[in-house]
Amino acid sequence: MRYLYLFLLTLSMSLLSALTVTAKGLELGASAPTLTVVDDRGESIDFGAELAAGTTVVFFYPMASTPGCTKQACSLGAGFMELRSRGVKVFGVSGDGVEGQRKFREKYSLPFPLIADKDLRVNKAFGKKRFARQVYIFRNGKLVWRDLSASTGKQYEDVIAALDSLDLKN
Repeated sequence: MRYLYLFLLTLSMSLLSALTVTAKGLELGASAPTLTVVDDRGESIDFGAELAAGTTVVFFYPMASTPGCTKQACSLGAGFMELRSRGVKVFGVSGDGVEGQRKFREKYSLPFPLIADKDLRVNKAFGKKRFARQVYIFRNGKLVWRDLSASTGKQYEDVIAALDSLDLKN
């Protein structure tokens, strides 16, 4: 019984530690990562070039088609026309594979590319150790805003408020 108690205590401590670790992410003013990524259609994208030109929103979500991630992506999808009118590009990133990202995008008619990051290369390039709900805004290749504990259903409103406060209307 004592060993079971110690095992459960150790397991609980490990899980708690894993849950409380927060990824620091890129610092404001950092240059955009330069790497080639694969989107939900299996096409290669020069992510560095995309982030280097104009204003780009990159949002990370843990897993496609889960309730919180769906709310986050759909919030940005619903406001996409306004973002587009401001010249803002949007990319979603999760650890799902190409097929999972494709199904997620199609199911919810998301109007922006979803990046498949199964090998965590994008995650690591952003200074993250694991997938967490985060949002980054780049302007001409420099990080100008970030939210390391991004919301779900009001993601669009948070991004618009950030764009307005930074006067990033293009």
